[in-house]
Amino acid sequence: MARTETILVTGATGKVGRALVSALLESGARVRALVRDPSTAGLPGAVTVVPGDLTDPASVAKAAEGATAAFLLWPMLTADDAPAVLDAITEHTGRIVYLSSAGVRDDQDTQDDPISQFHADIEQSIRKTGADWTFLRAGGFAANSLAWVRTVREEARVREPFGGAQRAMVHERDIADVAVRALTEPGHVGAVHVLTGPESQTTVERVRILGETLGLPVRFEQTPAARAREEMISQGWPATVVDGFLDAHEAMEAAPDDVTTTVAEVTGHPARTFAQWVSDHADDFGARAAGNR
Repeated sequence: MARTETILVTGATGKVGRALVSALLESGARVRALVRDPSTAGLPGAVTVVPGDLTDPASVAKAAEGATAAFLLWPMLTADDAPAVLDAITEHTGRIVYLSSAGVRDDQDTQDDPISQFHADIEQSIRKTGADWTFLRAGGFAANSLAWVRTVREEARVREPFGGAQRAMVHERDIADVAVRALTEPGHVGAVHVLTGPESQTTVERVRILGETLGLPVRFEQTPAARAREEMISQGWPATVVDGFLDAHEAMEAAPDDVTTTVAEVTGHPARTFAQWVSDHADDFGARAAGNR
């Protein structure tokens, strides 16, 4: 970098955010993190932690002061509050990298599911600001497999509908590595980077890889979609979002995720495998990776 960048990171305490914070610090950038509770953030001491929340645009504006670029991760399920937040960011910086979804289709005014729709709406809002933007359209997050931790620990089992759904799950560190380059290097303005893992695998295959990597006899048990729907709604998910999620996964049994080479093209290293992700998160599952025993 020709200069020291100051990067505002939202979602800094999540899986992608923490990976990005670490990668930015390694690159030599200054990092400013917007967090709800600085006392529990647990971020490196080199990070400037600013209290605030994306539901409070004034706090976002304060965090963005002096930033050369901003990384935006949107945790809500609608884009209703996005314009005010974007105004707060672009008051201070004209560069935004947004973590979007690979489900967004540019040839469709209306997206196929509610999650893709709110990502598309936010992308459109970002374009309207006139800021320099880059969209990272990520496929399935490997980190979503942390939802399996309890049943793997307690029962050596994973329960899911649609065991044949094929996804090219992407490691959060690969998302972070691409984001660092988009935030700190030229050549990414106006780019739409579609990020996936290196191969598409069914849920059943990923469970097998999980067990082999952890050295545990983990079994897959297919549950009815109706039961999964009831459980997700009971956890507070809106019914329309749940239905869109389940419909998308059912469709993936017939039409697997496209696999891209974007991670390698942007970073110079191949996308990390799902087995690598499991090895990196072995402690979360209460085990050591089989190769490290």
